[in-house]
Amino acid sequence: MMKKGFAAIVSARFPGLVCPAGRVSIQSPPMRILRASVVIFVLLIAQALCLAAPETAEFRNGHWQTTKAPPTTTAAPDPALIEIERLLKIAQPSEARVQVLKWLKAHPVSPLRDRGVFLLAQAYFDLDERILAFYHFDEVMDLWVDSRLFGAALQKQYDIADAFLSGHKQKFLGMPILDASGDAIEMMFRIQQRAPGSTLAEKALLRTADFYYSEAQFDVASDTYAAYARAYPRSPYIPRVRLRQAFSSLAQFRGTMFDATPMIDARAQMVDLISAYPDLAREENLPEWIDNIDRTFAKKLYETAAFYRRTHEPAAAAYILHYLINNYPQSSQGQQARVDLARLEARR
Repeated sequence: MMKKGFAAIVSARFPGLVCPAGRVSIQSPPMRILRASVVIFVLLIAQALCLAAPETAEFRNGHWQTTKAPPTTTAAPDPALIEIERLLKIAQPSEARVQVLKWLKAHPVSPLRDRGVFLLAQAYFDLDERILAFYHFDEVMDLWVDSRLFGAALQKQYDIADAFLSGHKQKFLGMPILDASGDAIEMMFRIQQRAPGSTLAEKALLRTADFYYSEAQFDVASDTYAAYARAYPRSPYIPRVRLRQAFSSLAQFRGTMFDATPMIDARAQMVDLISAYPDLAREENLPEWIDNIDRTFAKKLYETAAFYRRTHEPAAAAYILHYLINNYPQSSQGQQARVDLARLEARR
């Protein structure tokens, strides 16, 4: 009775929906519309739940950690911020700074506050207050990790550090007189921490190594180039990086009276470069560099043997002379070593 009554009700509400056997047809047009409506409703609910609490990942304590990010909404354009942008475009950063500070005080919880802080940083940048600009760009990335201005703020920080490394001076008493290269190195390191593995982090590390190389800080330059080669082995700059690493090692050799380890390292690195990049090796005359290193090392060995002779250590002197003759027989020092070795043996 219940099935029959239900079929009668459905038939009355939806004519043509009931089959002759008295059952509701799920293939009828009204039923298909109802089923599609239910599916769409379920999909909309699922989408709303996913958008309600988006997840982001932050790099903390050496690990990526998933965190709940606040929901992002598209805020309406603010006429005051548009005017501030116009002032910056027409090179009026002082007025723009005044206006954006007023706006930030009046809107402490605005969804556009990240844009306001970014414009404040840009105003300081245009006023040549680069350190203040850097920290305000940092504020944008610290407080609004999902901001659309994150990438632009990071690029601006790189531009500030690069300018300091290129000789731009920091202001003191209104005059650009202070060297800020040390601060710039710290900035480059912070950029690498902020976006590890990114293209900008790679540029920051290479720019740091090039700065050390240009400043003749070859020990640090060699280590930094080595770090770059380990971190980015597939970079197109690897041949140039390895070449400069070899020259940085060679530049640390102070003469035949001092430790020969830097020269030995440089020679090994150049041999590897000749094998891996023969065209680059020919352009840079690396075989000739290796010949010069060999001549220098032969000279150092001969001077070491002479020292042992002066200090009455004939056994040590003979050992060094034998090594010199076996490894550098064609050098002038190798030929002289044969004469000296014969004299030592005659005295025994």
